[in-house]
Amino acid sequence: MAATPTTALRGRTEELSRLDDALYRVRHGASGALVLRGEAGIGKTTLLAYLSERATGCRVAAVTGMESELELPFAALHQLCSPMLDLIAGLPDPQQRALRIAFGYVAGDAPDKFVLGLAVLGLLAEAANDQPAVCLIDDAQWIDDASIQILGFVARRLAAESVLMVFAVREPEGEKLLAGIPALPVSGLGHDAALALLTATLPGQFDSRVRDRIVAETRGNPLALLELAQRGKAELMGGFAFPAIGAGSLHDHYVRRIRALPDPTRHLLLLAAAEPTGDATVLWRAAESLGLRPSAAAPAGEEQLFEVGGQARFSHPLIRSAAYAAGTAEERRTVNAALADALDPESEPERRVWHLGAATTGPDEKVATALYDAAERARTRGGVAAAASFLQRAAALTADARLRTERTLEAAQAQLDAGRYDTALGLVAEAEAGAVDELQRARADLVRGLTGRAARSGSDAALALLRAARRLESLDRRLARDTYVDAWGAALVAGRLADADADLVTVSGAACAVPAADPPDPADALGSGLATMVTAGTAAAAPALREAVTYFLDAELPTDVFLRRGVLVANAALSLWDFEAWDAVSSRHVELARRAGALAPLANALNAHRVVALWRGDVEHARALGLEEQRVKEVTGTLRASYGDLFLLAYQGNATRAEPVLATAAAEATARGEGLGLQITHRATALLQLGLGRYDLAFDAAVRAADGNLGPFTAQALPDLVEAAVRSGAVAAAMTALDRLTTYTAVPDSDWAAGLLARARALTGPDDTAEHFYAESVDCLGRTRLRFELARSSLLFGEWLRRQRRRGDARTHLKRAFEEFVAMGADGFAERARHELLATGEKVRKRTADTRNDLTPQEHQIAQLARDGRTNQEIGSELYLSARTVEWHLRKVFDKLGITSRRGLRDALPDRVADRVRAE
Repeated sequence: MAATPTTALRGRTEELSRLDDALYRVRHGASGALVLRGEAGIGKTTLLAYLSERATGCRVAAVTGMESELELPFAALHQLCSPMLDLIAGLPDPQQRALRIAFGYVAGDAPDKFVLGLAVLGLLAEAANDQPAVCLIDDAQWIDDASIQILGFVARRLAAESVLMVFAVREPEGEKLLAGIPALPVSGLGHDAALALLTATLPGQFDSRVRDRIVAETRGNPLALLELAQRGKAELMGGFAFPAIGAGSLHDHYVRRIRALPDPTRHLLLLAAAEPTGDATVLWRAAESLGLRPSAAAPAGEEQLFEVGGQARFSHPLIRSAAYAAGTAEERRTVNAALADALDPESEPERRVWHLGAATTGPDEKVATALYDAAERARTRGGVAAAASFLQRAAALTADARLRTERTLEAAQAQLDAGRYDTALGLVAEAEAGAVDELQRARADLVRGLTGRAARSGSDAALALLRAARRLESLDRRLARDTYVDAWGAALVAGRLADADADLVTVSGAACAVPAADPPDPADALGSGLATMVTAGTAAAAPALREAVTYFLDAELPTDVFLRRGVLVANAALSLWDFEAWDAVSSRHVELARRAGALAPLANALNAHRVVALWRGDVEHARALGLEEQRVKEVTGTLRASYGDLFLLAYQGNATRAEPVLATAAAEATARGEGLGLQITHRATALLQLGLGRYDLAFDAAVRAADGNLGPFTAQALPDLVEAAVRSGAVAAAMTALDRLTTYTAVPDSDWAAGLLARARALTGPDDTAEHFYAESVDCLGRTRLRFELARSSLLFGEWLRRQRRRGDARTHLKRAFEEFVAMGADGFAERARHELLATGEKVRKRTADTRNDLTPQEHQIAQLARDGRTNQEIGSELYLSARTVEWHLRKVFDKLGITSRRGLRDALPDRVADRVRAE
């Protein structure tokens, strides 16, 4: 049974409280049993996985019923007990024999069920002697009769064995055999929780009416919501798409049932399937124009397929898909025409035009123009995905070849931004086939290259975009310069794995050779600055980079411009060592991409912004961004290293967990041709090993991370290389790295750059200058929000002071570093600081994030409020709990954190809120 992250459990407060209570009791010597009852897909397995994840310190045994084993007596019982059979010697002889006969180890008459039940009860009690036993039985309706009888017998007789048994059973099966055991009904999620799950699963912009209809049809069933999100992504994006025609036995079953209905009923269902909001008024208005009466709904209601009240609702989303699939192409055009006539052109212009386009069979410039004009308005309702659907349909209905290709290229770009890479590439192929001149063919090359870069981030994207840029030079100089910027970004991502004909140096040289557009475009400063940084160095590029960053932050730019350039502008700010601009640009990039529902840019924006959050010490925010990034990448299929994940592993300092993940990430980045991902992996490895004090390993990784010239990413790796080289005794390598860092930090007015450079000089210089440079580093970084870098400088300063036998001064800096690392969850560096403090004679209790992470969200909230001085009554009033319930939760918190009273909360649970305020 796979553990499910607790963040995925939405709208299950009551269920989680019951499970936490049962787990608390079993940990304190009591026993218990519980039956989770609910329909398929309602979340029973997820709740069992939550319990398994929470049962730290317990012996967990899991059983899953299998239909194929229903006829095998004691199959499930053997699955449960076999890991414990080494304890059988502690049972009375009759019970031992009963188990051995039941499991086929010895021959004999069928065991007495009472004796066998006592044997299983005794075996579980033996297993719980050392640690509580938690037995999780999933799909109990498919457990063989012999096993379920014994398991039910045992569950009803548990008392003080420290054993917890939790069953999950699909209704209505299994109720009789498990009668008498406390039940926990599991129903569909509430409206708000279901909406949150749908939104979290499929990021983007949605029409609220479409979402409400989906939640109503699924009745809050989590599995149905997740399946629909994966199957009908286009339909959800603003509702400007028709139901995805599914496949499979259940879908085909519904199609056959619908086709067997009377024609008026079937036509009404087709009409309802084509109307995405479930608006009953629109449905009946369109039905009337088709001669369909309200009585046509009755046969579908009798079959429990469909009902119309205040909203037209299918009994399951799959039935909507089947109803659409059951109609012919001509019938679909007919119902769409009826819906177009039924919609008010003043209040619903986009939806009316959408249905009109679906009802049109051949080229029609009037309809195509209406669709094209509606695309931007649709974007405000359904995001870029909705606009893409309008543009694609407009192109299909356009007769003029040149105009059709123009619209197809626009549709391809929109589909690319929406994260529909395969659709975008298909449209590029259409545009290329229908292109009427060289410029259109070159633009098709451009969109193909951009799609490849977004989907795979491999080395081939840089070469494709460089070729497109060169092809455009004689056709459209402004577009050519713009494309060189795209090629530069692709070459950066390809890094050392780039094609020799399209590496960063080659692309930068080619970009610098193209004359500026006339009239000049302020945005050109970005491309000029980035290219100059590679060809002539950071100091030469700084004015252009500053101009570009200022322009993108201050000017009112179209959203699509910022979406396309946001990551590179953030890189420009990073090259200037300007943390505030870096944060501001990446924050705006994320915000605009979310608002537009532009999933391809959002994946890149989140990847970049997570690193910003980590560098300011906001680990919790970085984790939240990581969950969002993961969802976006799953939806779009984007293949790219997650930089935040890699750095978070380095922060946490668990080598056993991190090293295999980092090795896999390096191999995957290499296979994709993603050199920047490989470089980030090496840097994360260096940080991990530095935190653990393994300086030789850190040096090897840092050398690889600082190899070559990837602009700001190489520059960021150099301070790590200096530290690792000095601690490894590689003095020459440290001095070379210092010289390179000096060049990269040659920018004005940057406390970040000055702080890191001063730290590197302190590490490499003589003792008589080290204190001055360490103090300068702490002072400079203290004026920034770079908590992680400030803590590192404090740690190094404290280590140096201890070696100078200035223990009192060392403690000041080491304590500050230790507390900051603990608060940030940087446990590797925190442990390094703790050891240094111990060496000064300071007594420091080892603290990690493990116990904090073991708290439920509700427990964490209660603990924070208690830590901040709230009484139980005050906490209860705020959280709608009784004071007694608050006290019960606090007892669990104290147990998990290893403390005995509220006084221990301040040390065990650092003030994250205050930290966040300081960070902002």
